[in-house]
Amino acid sequence: MSLLPVLLSELEGLRRPASLFDQYFGDVLLRDELLSPALSSAAVPLLSTHYLRPWRTQHQRHSGVSHLADDKDAMRINLDVNQFKPEELSVKVADGFVVVEGEHEERQDEHGFISRSFSRRYKLPDGVDPDAVSSTLSTDGVLVVTAPKKALPPPDSARSVPITQTQQPAVQQQPQQPQQPEKPEH
Repeated sequence: MSLLPVLLSELEGLRRPASLFDQYFGDVLLRDELLSPALSSAAVPLLSTHYLRPWRTQHQRHSGVSHLADDKDAMRINLDVNQFKPEELSVKVADGFVVVEGEHEERQDEHGFISRSFSRRYKLPDGVDPDAVSSTLSTDGVLVVTAPKKALPPPDSARSVPITQTQQPAVQQQPQQPQQPEKPEH
């Protein structure tokens, strides 16, 4: 078995370093993860908002976290919200969108004070029942929002439509009034 794919996967993070503004917004950066000026100028011209996390690449690639899937049965949203408590999260359906929000007040951690908030909106596709949208939160902090699509009747099914008799004519005739001859004007 060749080790080349494994070795090349370690270089994946160097080609595309993560941005501070990526979807993994809640994670704390370590000093070793920030790109040094020598590396950023030698490798690729990078902005100072980038960092490296090669030890995470494998997990993120296969985890399905912060992922949107839309198939014939449902739309599913997976969000990594492990930095938030359940009471700090909300999921709403408004104006054809699923809105996921999270916010916690400023608090102290090992690096100082931190506060976090986010808001994400996802357009509900056609055929989704907004009243059937549900969400679950796993113990490892993955929020799953599911929007099931309405079941459509099979295209080849036929339905008999009953005929109801109204006992009244469809066109009502108005009684005609005799026309009066016009009087000549003098």
